[in-house]
Amino acid sequence: MTIATNDADFLKTQVDRNFLRKRLVSFGLPALVLAYLTYIFFAFDIPGLAKRFEVDNARALVADSYSYKTHITRDNRSGEISAAIEGERKGTYPDSTGPEWVTMGDVETVIDLGDGHVVTYGADNFVSYDVPGYGLITAQPTRAKGVQAELPTDEIPEWINASKNRMAITTDAGRLTITRNRTEVFRYFTGWELFFFTLDSPYSGLGIGEVMSRALGGEHAQIWQDFWTNKMWRHQDVAWALFETILMAFLGTMGAAMVALPLAFLAAKNFSPLMVIRQVTRRFFDFFRGVDALIWTIILARAFGPGPLTGALAILITDTGSFGKMFSEALENVDKKQIEGIQSTGAKPLQRYRFGVIPQITPILLSQILYYLESNTRSATIIGAITGGGIGLMLTQAMITQKDWEEVTYYIVLIILMVMMMDWFSGWLRRKLIAGDESGH
Repeated sequence: MTIATNDADFLKTQVDRNFLRKRLVSFGLPALVLAYLTYIFFAFDIPGLAKRFEVDNARALVADSYSYKTHITRDNRSGEISAAIEGERKGTYPDSTGPEWVTMGDVETVIDLGDGHVVTYGADNFVSYDVPGYGLITAQPTRAKGVQAELPTDEIPEWINASKNRMAITTDAGRLTITRNRTEVFRYFTGWELFFFTLDSPYSGLGIGEVMSRALGGEHAQIWQDFWTNKMWRHQDVAWALFETILMAFLGTMGAAMVALPLAFLAAKNFSPLMVIRQVTRRFFDFFRGVDALIWTIILARAFGPGPLTGALAILITDTGSFGKMFSEALENVDKKQIEGIQSTGAKPLQRYRFGVIPQITPILLSQILYYLESNTRSATIIGAITGGGIGLMLTQAMITQKDWEEVTYYIVLIILMVMMMDWFSGWLRRKLIAGDESGH
């Protein structure tokens, strides 16, 4: 009777413990997650980030990625008027000329922004902006008194920012900025400006049908030359930068594989009987792979200077450690029977490795090498931004300007396409080399 009572008490205790454990898990885990999210909320200053976020800046950034703006600028000191796409010299219209929506005259220049929005540059630096539904805004910038503006109403709307020395009017049609020294109109257009041909090309402004017609008529070489040497988009330089990036990844990955394979034999237990050699080789691998490629890039750039070769060396050093560890583990798992069978034929040690070991680990080696080649193609973009080579450098330069966001979009699209191509190529090559051709033979 006492034993039965003790057993019942024991079972009841176990049931109570299991019940408490489940309750703790059901309530403790959500509480822990909530505490962690609360910590992140304050540690990363999410409230401050929300306050600093500006919708207008975000909207302008997104718009700049798929559109461009044409500048119509008047120098208020000399009276000269110029028209340029993105305000760059490479996109400047010839003197006294501009886009079709700008009528340049000796005394007055009329800028038709569409939908009834008209800006007029008059004599003596006078400027007016006729805004439909609001009225005529006039301004007279002078060196002594600043920007003297007159509005149709006493109330200043939010889309007008006016002070003594500067006035900015932003509408859906465009933007007018007036200072003492400059009056400038910005008008946005969807697309990437002068992507195919610059203004000095005879093919600028032509439709695709007419360009194709001229190409078929024998002008294909000149058309290609004008596109390939585009001064604004630099297609030739971009293509070379992509090649440098892929070459950087290829040299680093393949070089690491060639260095790591012989060293992997020294780190494998079944091929290196001396523990000292194994441990030294393994620590060698740990040291190289323990330091990220970006750190090696900075160190090598300091030692050898910037350049694509520096990036390739950084990838080589890091991947040597990674490959060494993976290759040594693959060697430790080889089938000894195949090696013994070749050894029974009187084969020498190198022959045993060549015909008994390498064929077994080749699929693993190729799979890992091709995977790292694909991954290093992405890494080479960032490394190139530090070492001064490849598409990464061009991407960084475009971002630093804070204005060429359409070029940033262009480079990002190319990087994505490059990674997709390398992914497809590595997968195709893996099937060919490891699994045979597509027919299975």
